[in-house]
Amino acid sequence: MKRIILTFLNLCFVSSIVAQDCTDLFFSEYVEGPANNNGVEIYNPSNSTFDLSAYTVNRYSNGSSSGPDTWQLSGSIAPGQTISIGNGQLDSVWVTSYWSVPVDPTFYNACDLHCSGIYPTPFYFNGDDAITLEKDGGIIDIIGKVGEDPGSAWTDDASAGYTDANGGTWWTKRQTLVRKSSVKKGVTMNPIVFNPTLEWDSLPDATYSGLGSHSCDCIISSTDNQIPSSYVVYPNPANIGDNIEISTFDNIEKILFYNIEGKQFVINPINSKQAIIQNGELSSGNYILRILLENGNSIEHKLIVL
Repeated sequence: MKRIILTFLNLCFVSSIVAQDCTDLFFSEYVEGPANNNGVEIYNPSNSTFDLSAYTVNRYSNGSSSGPDTWQLSGSIAPGQTISIGNGQLDSVWVTSYWSVPVDPTFYNACDLHCSGIYPTPFYFNGDDAITLEKDGGIIDIIGKVGEDPGSAWTDDASAGYTDANGGTWWTKRQTLVRKSSVKKGVTMNPIVFNPTLEWDSLPDATYSGLGSHSCDCIISSTDNQIPSSYVVYPNPANIGDNIEISTFDNIEKILFYNIEGKQFVINPINSKQAIIQNGELSSGNYILRILLENGNSIEHKLIVL
């Protein structure tokens, strides 16, 4: 009996460590807009910079509980900063029996990074898909309930278990959701019911103006000029022919690449915080990516082209 009690206490202790406030990343905004204007924002509430290569965004479609569509993150996120990731489909695409329309330019420009516009990816979600943020294969935040198909969306209707079985008001379809500032950690356990009103505020459809920053009650105690820059490199590893997108929180001056022989390549940004390496510019091999920022800081990152 003592051994059983001790084991139970140990499990509780481990669970409490995982769920501590202000220690790991969580979703801070969710956009399910018109057409394919779908995206999420991820926030770092801690005083540490996180390597994003340990994290994935996953979509469990239409009540599925296994085999999600997965998008691997890359880069880093600094204390108190956000990274917003959206669907990157720029052209109409024929999918089985219908035309999938491109995202709106306003939405595209509001996102820091854009997932490949090839169906399926996690960013073709709609109101009845559960979205998870996972770290090393473990869930650290959930929007929705994995394994449940709520109908068209999760709603505010408690009598229907927050599904739309009784016609409640949609919260996860054609809405923008912003995490309440009082929320200091993600949802690490699949909920018995997903009540979106507990931790989220609902904004009108096609609201993108809040992407790029988040208000949270966690206290970030870092000196401004010592905060490392957040950045994302996607995809990495990349295949020959892929467009490689680089996005940073701070303004980019220029980007340098060095191959294994030390040869230098220069990439100019397409705007103040984003650059794209066009398909075919790099051959197969390992590269060192050096991002020079206007604030005088620099970032180094390994890039692999297969």
